[in-house]
Amino acid sequence: MQSIKIRSRVGHDGILHLEVPVDLKDKEVEVMVIYQPIEATTLTKTLEELGWPPGFFEQTYGSCQDDQIVIDSEGDFENREEIV
Repeated sequence: MQSIKIRSRVGHDGILHLEVPVDLKDKEVEVMVIYQPIEATTLTKTLEELGWPPGFFEQTYGSCQDDQIVIDSEGDFENREEIV
């Protein structure tokens, strides 16, 4: 048994035409068709719809521009026995 997944479009007449290539010739085959409509992709949500306050990025962009980022030392780590 072979499984082939294809994406096709139903015509305005409501009929789905399938052309499925198979490696068989002059043989009977049993075919099962399972279809699932594909929902149209939704438009990208606005920043407000994602929970950000209006104007947040415009007001905060570049606010850390003059601050030096300092990474503190992580300290010394203890030596542990190797796990075998």
